[in-house]
Amino acid sequence: MKRAPDPRSGMNRRELVTGTAALLCGLFAWPTARAETYLSVEQAQRLIFPGRTLTRVPVVLDAAQRRRIATVSHERVRQAELRAWKSDAGEWFIVDNVIGKHENIDLAVGLDSQGRVTGIEILTYRESYGFEVRNPRWRAQFRGRDHSRLLKLDDPIRNISGATLSCRHITDGVNRLTHTWNEVLRSL
Repeated sequence: MKRAPDPRSGMNRRELVTGTAALLCGLFAWPTARAETYLSVEQAQRLIFPGRTLTRVPVVLDAAQRRRIATVSHERVRQAELRAWKSDAGEWFIVDNVIGKHENIDLAVGLDSQGRVTGIEILTYRESYGFEVRNPRWRAQFRGRDHSRLLKLDDPIRNISGATLSCRHITDGVNRLTHTWNEVLRSL
């Protein structure tokens, strides 16, 4: 038996309930950011510097150092205190974060005794998409890079469609850290 439409709304009760349910399902299905932790700091240290003993080094950048780093890297230094470890061979392991599209991405960067990138690991990714920056092939393009050339997205770092802002900000963060090595860490 078909119901007559409600003269006030122009639709019957079934259409109203179905439409409301579809609207609510659409709202709850909206993509939400979630934090995904892939590695701890210790796990990243073992991946980037296997078999090495790393010692935590307190590094606090003064205002002049932060300005110099920002000038040469073209990237603002948001935190004065570095989370840094050093090996007996002069290698550096730094835990840092950059902004993805909306949320922070925690990453670890290893630098050899000459300031060249030895590896990058994504520790925590909080965005709902763009997690492809964890791809080992994408991260491998940073190996051997140092402060001598400012890295840019698409020159020489390849972009990942759908993760453009994460790619750009990780690239900028690596620039900032290699210049931090050149300006400060190389003499410690």
